[in-house]
This record gives sequence, C-alpha cells and structure tokens, in this order.
Amino acid sequence: MNRKNRNDGISRRKFLQTGATFTATAMLAGFGASNVFGTGNKKSKSTSIENVTLNNGVKMPILGFGTLYLTDSLGEKCVAQAITHGYRLFDTATIYNNEDAVGAGIKRSGINREELFVTSKVWVDDYGYENTKKAFQTSLDKLGLDYLDLYLIHRPRGDIKGTWRAMEDLYRENKIRAIGVSNFETEHLNELAEYSEIKPTVNQIETHAFFQQPGAHEFLNQKDVQMQAWSPFAQGRNGLFTNETLAEIGDKYNKTNAQVSLRWHYQRGIVTIPRTSQEAHMIENLNIFDFELSEADMDTISKLDLNKTQFPEWE
Repeated sequence: MNRKNRNDGISRRKFLQTGATFTATAMLAGFGASNVFGTGNKKSKSTSIENVTLNNGVKMPILGFGTLYLTDSLGEKCVAQAITHGYRLFDTATIYNNEDAVGAGIKRSGINREELFVTSKVWVDDYGYENTKKAFQTSLDKLGLDYLDLYLIHRPRGDIKGTWRAMEDLYRENKIRAIGVSNFETEHLNELAEYSEIKPTVNQIETHAFFQQPGAHEFLNQKDVQMQAWSPFAQGRNGLFTNETLAEIGDKYNKTNAQVSLRWHYQRGIVTIPRTSQEAHMIENLNIFDFELSEADMDTISKLDLNKTQFPEWE
C-alpha cells in the first residue's frame, strides 16, 4: 500500500480512548485489562508464530508487523518493542520513508538477523532494471542489513518487466530470499507470467472483512502464490473495530474485533501485517492462536463482504 492517508471510520485507538471510556473504566475496575484487550498487560515474549512455506521453500511468519506511518524514533521504538513480544516478520517500503527507523529498531533489539523476516518494496519512481538495483541497495543500506527476506514491486505500473528482471538477478545473487508483488490483479500476474523466469512468491493486497477478495484468494492458491493482507483491519474504516457482528463472535471467545479479524485471516491461510504504535495492541494482535472460529463464524463473517475497496483513493 502507499502512503496516502484518509481516516474514515473510527480508529482502534480512538475507540478505546474516547467512545468506550466509561465502559473500559468499568471493565478495568471490575474484571481487569484482559477483558478489554484480550491480553492484559502481560508480556508475550514466548509467543510462537506459525510459518507458511512459500513456493521457493522459504518460510514466512503468517503474522507480522506493519510499519506504515511509523517513522523516526517512534518507528524505532515500535519495531524494538514488537521484537520483544515475539514478532519476527516486519514490513516496510521505500515510500514509507522509515527503512532507517526499522533498521534502528532491529539493531536496538539485539536480535540475531537470521531470526527475522524483513520485507521492503520498490516504489514506482524507481522502476526499471538499473533504477531498481540502486533502490534495492539504498533500502538495504538504510535498514543496515546484508540481505532482504522479501522484496516486492509495490504497484503494477511502469516498467514492470525491467524491475522484475532486476529482482530476479538480485535473487540469484542471494541478496533477496524471495521476490513478489503488491497490489497486482489477475491480469497483471498473468502478464508477469509471460516473461518472468522466477515465479512471484507473494502478492500483498487489500483484504479484510469488508473486501474479502475470494476470487483473488482462489486464483493465488491455484498459482501457489501466497496472499498477504496489507490492511487486515481496513484501518478501522467502515467501523470495523465497533462492528456488531465481529463483536458478537468475539464475545463467545472473549476476544476483540481485531483478534477475530486476524483469526479469520489466519484460518484462510492469509499472512497479515497489522500495524500499531500501542504496545497493548501489539500484545493483543498476537493472542489469536488459542481459539478457533467455527464454520458458522466464518460463514457469518463472509457475509460482511461489501466487495469493494475501502481505499478508493489508492486505486
């Protein structure tokens, strides 16, 4: 996704801090914070996140941490915090202007590089063979890393052929462990298949309860390309964090709308990268592996699909 921002609908933080102030205070007093966040204030350093295996054999965590808008010292702090709680997949991009902050957070955490799965993306302005190679090295330098685990074409525009050829060469040089695309539709993937020598491993696209993209999901499964959701909460648009259907399902498991949403993605085999600057939400997002949505729950959520993007300004 790109960096344009429009904040329709209630945000998760605003909901917890304003609209639900009275309710949250009462619940905290009577039942403890775990009933609000689904986690309490416990650390989750031992959280183990399942991997998916990409079509080239590389293993990728099914739940990661998005970094859009997390820049400078905030980005550094959030990445370091996320690592302490068990996150190992981190997603950034040239256009996010925060690769240096992500790299600083990794360094600050003291974690071994081999334990992480780091993704970045080449932006439209840097497409083309030579430009892509330069952009990749710039990203690597900002991150302070020797290689990337995944490198994506951010949008299907411009010189895709030259860009993909550069990424294939970088992959062969072992500078990238896996290559893929973002925001590609079926026709874009079919066109890429006509000239590519290496198959994309991932397609990172918009998908959430209100834009479920079952057709894209089925197509990607058929092509053995991993589907990844760049906005699993739709940034709170259309009232996702207060949606009554998700809340009713969550009540059965003592889980929040956010946790139900992430569990729904997980059970469909979709990799997610929720973003947050709040440590409580980092912990909350990890606590989705101790319950299972029923087939009836999954069917109920499927009926929330509006079959249209919630980010029309990014099309």
